[in-house]
Parts: sequence; structure tokens; C-alpha cells
Amino acid sequence: MDLLRSLPIGLYLEQPQTWLHKLDPRVKLIWLMSFLTTYILANNLWRVLLVVLLIIATLIACIPRRVWQQQMGWLLTLCFFVLVILAISPDGLGINYQPRLPINQQEQAASTPSTPAPFFANKQQGYKYVLFDKGPVKVTRRSLDLAISVSTMVFTLIYSSNLYLLTTAPEEITAAIESLMQPLRRLKLPVTEITLTLTLSLRFIPLVLEEIQNLIRSVMTRAINWKKLGLKGSVKVWMLVAERLLENLLLRAEQMASAMTVRGFTSPSEHRVQWHDLRLRRGDWLAIATLILFWGIRLAIGTEV
Repeated sequence: MDLLRSLPIGLYLEQPQTWLHKLDPRVKLIWLMSFLTTYILANNLWRVLLVVLLIIATLIACIPRRVWQQQMGWLLTLCFFVLVILAISPDGLGINYQPRLPINQQEQAASTPSTPAPFFANKQQGYKYVLFDKGPVKVTRRSLDLAISVSTMVFTLIYSSNLYLLTTAPEEITAAIESLMQPLRRLKLPVTEITLTLTLSLRFIPLVLEEIQNLIRSVMTRAINWKKLGLKGSVKVWMLVAERLLENLLLRAEQMASAMTVRGFTSPSEHRVQWHDLRLRRGDWLAIATLILFWGIRLAIGTEV
């Protein structure tokens, strides 16, 4: 069991370097914020287009199939189950659907010959709120609309963030955030300290996964008979594992702090390290122009009526 390989979500892909890797991290961060905000008050057509756009971006970026296949597969499966469950769930309106005309008028309308109506009138007469009703399964327009909305939202939130972390190094992320937060210095906010804390947090994630992996392997190699231990014994064992995990993580954090102290690190402002030279290139300006077009299309066709 290798958590660093079986749970690749949020890990940075160093090789190969795709065109997404070469974009400025500030531009990619603005694109990410656009994906995370454009689905608000948007119609379902736009939300489905966001999912399609993320899949197309993954394919044309030439990211290795072994990297995104498992992630996208599990995520699409999850979203499909969310779609099905919400579609067949009650829509919450609690309406008893009754005919608009009394019974005698219905019989009279059925006996009189009908005149051909315009195309738009036929379309309105063919409107059905209940799309499918057979046995215990009932799908209404509201439940289907809610199912599409939630399932696409889950995919967009998770996969757009994962794609950004996959193609952007932790140091680039913190450098981009620090660059975009420069105006907050006027409010005397510790921008450099915040970005340093974020950098250390991102670097600490693989260490946490490694410690969890080592502890799980140590438990598996002891061939514990869980049935013999029972529920109380199993909980006691996992509590000991969690306690050991916390001790190891605190030890790693202390070692990291000691390493920074020995190197004379006193404050981020006095020991700043420029990891990346952030400059907008031709590809970045093209991405910005595409972003403007992206928002234009969102305002044109994606607004919910």
C-alpha cells in the first residue's frame, strides 16, 4: 500500500513539463478562481460546459494518462452516483398534481374536435413536470435540475483545484499568492509570514502521508487478529496508532523548526528566498485574453434566468 501513489490528489507532477506547467502561477490562480466562482448563479448548461472544459484541458495538456485516469475515473463515478441519487430523490415541493379543468369540462374538451395549434403552443402543451414515474422511481424537473447542478459542482470544485495543484509547484503557488496580496501590505498585514506558513504547510503534506503509510504498514505486518480483539480492542489499537502519528508529526515539525533555526532564519522579511521570477510571457497574455472571452461567454449564455 503506497499512499503517495494511490492518493495522488493534490501532488505536484514534476515531469513531463506541459504547457500548463509553463504558465504564470498568478494567471493559473485567477483561472482557478474563475472556475470556482462562475458556477454561482449559473444555469446547468454552463455548469456542464465547465466539466467538459476541464476534461478537454486535461487531454490537450498531454498530462500522462496514468496520472489523471484514476483520479478522473473515481471522481466521475462519484458524480454519477450523486446525479442518480438526487434525480430520484423527492424534490421537496410536496405538490399534488391536479388537472386545471373540472371533470365535466375535460370530457367536453375531449369530445370536441381540436383545431391545430401553433408550434409554440404544442410545445407548451407537451410540458411535463414529472419526467419519469414508474414504481418507486420518480424524476421531476426540479430534482433533475438539482442533480445536474450538484454533480457538476462537485466535479468542478474538486478537479479544478486538483489540476491546479498538479501543474503548479508549491513554491510557485505561494509566490503567486504573495504577489497578488501585495496591496494588503498597506493594511499592515503580514503577507510574507502568511505565504511562508502556506509553503511549509504544502511541504508538510507528503510527510503526513508518509507517516500514515509507515504506521499502517507496521500494523499490517503484525498480523493482528481483529475478530479476536473485538470492537473495544480494535478501537484501542487505532487510538494508539493515532497517538503515535501525532508524536511523529510533532517530531517532524520540531526537526523542521530546528533546521530553520540553525540556518539563522529569524524572520521571513530578513531571509526572503525568491523561488521564481514571476514575469508574464506570450502564453500568459494569451491565457488572460482567453479568460476575458471565458467571462464574456459566461455572462452571455451562462446566467441563470
